[in-house]
Amino acid sequence: MFKKTDAQPPEKLTGIELTEIPKSAVGVKAIKTALNHITKETGVLKGISLLKKMNQKDGFDCPGCAWPDPDEKRAFLAEYCENGAKAIAEEATKNLVTPLFFSTYSVEKLSKLSDYEIGKKGRITNPVYLPEGANHYKEISWQEAFSIIADELNSLDSPDEAIFYTSGRTSNEAAYLYQLFVRQFGTNNLPDCSNMCHESSGIALTETLGIGKGSVTLDDFNHADLVMVIGQNPGTNHPRMLTALGETKKNGGKIITINPLPEVGLINYIDPQKPLKWFGKGQDLTDLFLQVKINGDVALLKIILKLMKQREEVNPGSVFNHQFIQEKTKGLDRFLEDLDTYTIEYLLPQTGLELAVIEKAVDLIVNNEKIIICWAMGLTQHKNAVDNIRELVNILLLKGSIGKKGAGTCPVRGHSNVQGDRTMGIWEKPKHEFLDALEEEFKFKSPRKHGYDVVNAIEAMYHKKAKVFFGLGGNFISATPDTEYTAKALKNCDLTVHVSTKLNRSHLIHGKKALILPCLGRSEKDFQISGEQFVSVENSMGVVHSSKGHLKPCGEYLLSEVAIVAGLAKITLKKSSVNWVELASNYDLIRDKIEATIPGFENYNTRIREKGGFYLPNNARENNFDNTPTGKANFSINKPSGIKLDENQYLMMTIRTHDQYNTTIYGLNDRYRGVLNERRVIFMNKDDMQKEGLKKLDLVNITSHFKDEVRIVNGFLVIPYDIPKQCTATYFPEANALVPIKSTADLSNTPTSKTIIVTVKKQKKQA
Repeated sequence: MFKKTDAQPPEKLTGIELTEIPKSAVGVKAIKTALNHITKETGVLKGISLLKKMNQKDGFDCPGCAWPDPDEKRAFLAEYCENGAKAIAEEATKNLVTPLFFSTYSVEKLSKLSDYEIGKKGRITNPVYLPEGANHYKEISWQEAFSIIADELNSLDSPDEAIFYTSGRTSNEAAYLYQLFVRQFGTNNLPDCSNMCHESSGIALTETLGIGKGSVTLDDFNHADLVMVIGQNPGTNHPRMLTALGETKKNGGKIITINPLPEVGLINYIDPQKPLKWFGKGQDLTDLFLQVKINGDVALLKIILKLMKQREEVNPGSVFNHQFIQEKTKGLDRFLEDLDTYTIEYLLPQTGLELAVIEKAVDLIVNNEKIIICWAMGLTQHKNAVDNIRELVNILLLKGSIGKKGAGTCPVRGHSNVQGDRTMGIWEKPKHEFLDALEEEFKFKSPRKHGYDVVNAIEAMYHKKAKVFFGLGGNFISATPDTEYTAKALKNCDLTVHVSTKLNRSHLIHGKKALILPCLGRSEKDFQISGEQFVSVENSMGVVHSSKGHLKPCGEYLLSEVAIVAGLAKITLKKSSVNWVELASNYDLIRDKIEATIPGFENYNTRIREKGGFYLPNNARENNFDNTPTGKANFSINKPSGIKLDENQYLMMTIRTHDQYNTTIYGLNDRYRGVLNERRVIFMNKDDMQKEGLKKLDLVNITSHFKDEVRIVNGFLVIPYDIPKQCTATYFPEANALVPIKSTADLSNTPTSKTIIVTVKKQKKQA
C-alpha cells in the first residue's frame, strides 16, 4: 500500500478557482502569458533577445518539445509557442541556486516543498556533494566529483550494477559520447525517457513499417486531405502543431480528433503569428470529434476497419488501395480473417460512442487517400499500447496512405531531442550492426547483453542489484511510476548523480551519497579549447539541425554535457584508447565519429552547417519496406482492451496542465481546462460524481488497484468535467504514486499511466 513519503510533496491546497473554459486556444492571452513569464524570470531585454533567437536557423533549439521548424521561411515574430517561451524563461532565469543556498537549506527542508516551488529556486551554479549521513549539499570541485563517481563505478562487482539514464534534452554530441563511455565501461544499461513515452510507437512501427520513426514531414500537412489526431493534446503539449493543422484546413483538408477529453486547442485556434487575426473568432480545426472511452481505441479502430471492409465488399476497389496492398504489403488475408472474429455489437460498448458518429469518421477515411495519423501518449501508455499503434498502421495500409506526399505516420515526440538520443545509440537494446561499428572505430569489445530499461532499472535498484544511478538530465523521480517504490529504489543506491540545469525533486530523493553536476543550458554559449561550439539535435520528423546558444553562462563553474561526460570517462576508464579530452575540445571531432558509425550522417560537419539542417533517411517515407522481417509493410493482428471494471471502479489517466512541460511545472494554472491555482484535482463525469455522492470540490482519496496491491493518494479535489462515464483524469507527477511498477505495456514495457484502475472515496471530515 502506498504510504506518504518525502517522494510525494505535502498536501497543500492553494485556493482553487474554477473559470469558464475558453472557446479558443493561443491568441492574445497566450502571448501575454508567455511575455509575463519571460519578463518575470529574465527581464524584458534579455527575454526579447532570447525569443528572437529561439528556433531560428542561426539560433538555439527550444529546450521543450520536438515539434519541427519550417524547412524554409520561419516567422520572425515568433517561431515558438507559449510553453516554449516558458521553457526558455525557466532556463535563463535570474534566480540562482548557489553553494550558499545549499548551506542554508537542508535536503529535509527542501523536500517539503512542492515540485513547483523547488523548480522556481533557479539555476544551479556549482557542483555539489551530499556525503553519507549529511543533510546539506556542499560545494565540491569538478575533479573531486569525477573522482567520487569513478571510484564508485570501478568498485562495483559488475558494470551492470550501474544505471546510466538519459533525458531527451541531451544533444546528439553529448548522447553519442555518453553511450560510448557507458559501453566502454561495460554495460548497456542505458534507459531513457523514450521507455516511458513512445517506446510502444517505436516497436509497432519497426515491426510494421521497418522504422521506429514517423514517416511524414511538416510540409505534408499542407497536402493532407485528412488528419486524424488521436490521444493527443497539442494545444498544451505541442502548440506549434496547431499551425500545421491550420494549414491543413486552409488547404481544404479535414481533421478528426479522437480523445477522452475535448481539448480547446483542437477545437479553435488563433494564430499568434498573424496579428491581424488576434482579435477575430479564430480558426475552427476539428471537423469531427470522437470522445472515446479511455483505452477504447483498439475497439474503435476495429469498428472503423470493419465498416471499411463492409463498404469495400459492397463496392470493390472503392475503399482499399489494392495496387499498394499487393505490391507493398504482407498479411492482409490473415488480418481480415481476424477482423471477422469481432462483432460491432461486442466492440461498441468499449468505445462509449454511438455507431452513427463512427460512420461519419469512416466516410472521411473512405473518401480520402492522403491521410496523416498523429498520436502521442494517449495511445502509448496502455497495456495494449503497441496494438493501438499497429491498428493505426492497418488503416493506412488499406488506404495506401504511406510513402506519399500528404500521408503517413506522425508519432509526436515529447522532449526536444528524445528521437536524436535514440539515433545516437541511447538504447538498452542496441542493434548488433551499431555495436560492430563502434568496435571497429574505437577498438574495444562492446557488451552485447541487453541492459535495463526504465522499469527494469527501478526494479534492479529496489532489489539492490544496481548500486549507482547516473542521470544525464531529467527529473527521474517525478517522471517515473510508482513514486514510493521508485523512491526506495533510489535510496538503496550507494551513489546517485544528476546532471542538471535546475533544482528538482530527484536531487532530494537520493542514494547514500549524492552529486548534482550543473550543466550549460541550450541558450548559453559553449566555449571549449578550440573555441565556441554548437551542438545538433533531431526533431520529431527526422531533421538534424544545429543549435547554438548566445547567452553568457549563468555561472563560471558550469560545464557542457559533453565536457562532463568526457571528464568522467577520462578518469573512470583506465584502458580506453579514446582521447576524451580531444573529442570534448572540438565537437566537430565527435561528429566525425558519428559519421563513421551511424548511417545517414555522411558529410555530417558540412551538412549540419547548412541552415535548417538535413533529413535522415526514412524508408517508410520513401515507400520502401525492405527493413521489415518480410521485406514488406506488415498488416498486424491486435486485441482490444481486456479491462473489466467493477461498478465502483474507474479508469484513470494522468495528464499535464497547460502550465507544465513533462515534469517541469511553470505555474499552477490549467487555463484551457478552467482550473487555476491548484494541481491536486481529479476530473470526473458528473453522473459518476452523483453516483458516488460527491459534489464539486469535495476532497477525496484515490486508490489504485492492481492485482492484490493497492496504492493511495489523499486530498484531491473533485471537478465535474466532460469526460466519459467510468473515466477520470488527474495530473502527473502528483498521481504517479498510483501507477504500479509492474503494470506495463506488452512488448514495450512502458508504464501504463493512461490506464490505472481506481476507486474514489470522499474524505471524512475531521472531528
